[in-house]
Amino acid sequence: MTTLSAGVVAGLKDKILAGDLAPGAKLPSESELIEEYAVSRTVVREAVTRLRAEGLVETQQGRGSFVLAVPESSSFNVESSAIRTQADVLAMLDFRIGVESEAAALAALHRTALDAAAIEEALAGFTRSGHEGAVEADFAFHLAVARATGNRFYVDLLGSLGPMMIMLPRTRLGDAYSMTDATHVERVQREHDNVAAAVLAGDVETARAAMRLHLGNTRRRVG
Repeated sequence: MTTLSAGVVAGLKDKILAGDLAPGAKLPSESELIEEYAVSRTVVREAVTRLRAEGLVETQQGRGSFVLAVPESSSFNVESSAIRTQADVLAMLDFRIGVESEAAALAALHRTALDAAAIEEALAGFTRSGHEGAVEADFAFHLAVARATGNRFYVDLLGSLGPMMIMLPRTRLGDAYSMTDATHVERVQREHDNVAAAVLAGDVETARAAMRLHLGNTRRRVG
């Protein structure tokens, strides 16, 4: 897209998003756009083609181009209730490995003193939790790392999964991997410690690898 057509696209987008060109309204004619933006007919047509590709307008043969309704924004949401089978749980873990490994890396890059304190508190909370509160404490640690990214989309995503993202894989594990097993609790604690240490040290690559190892171990135990 040329710089000139980009200017026309930006101008029309502003009008559409501001409501000056409401859904169903007809775009100004090519001649009007040529005059308003001081560009050629080719540039105007290129801009309208771009708006059509973005789903903002539709062109009706012989009638012109009309504004479509702008889709309402919605929060990204993952329904834990839809994760039922072992295949679903494994798929969720694969998804989390990709997302949370990068979250740990970003957390190492962007964490503040407040983030560091929250991560340390979450670690201590896991130690204190006992097996009955272990799921919530485990989730709190992962959420603290997500918050340290400074990127709300990581927080929104983990928030939509909720503690069930911790609980669901555990329903597929044997007693040796339950939170009543001291060896398993120590293993998870050590994995959390390694993630936290790398994040707090600002070691991006190690934080990424430590989170990948932690979640990869969970996936291996489930699979």
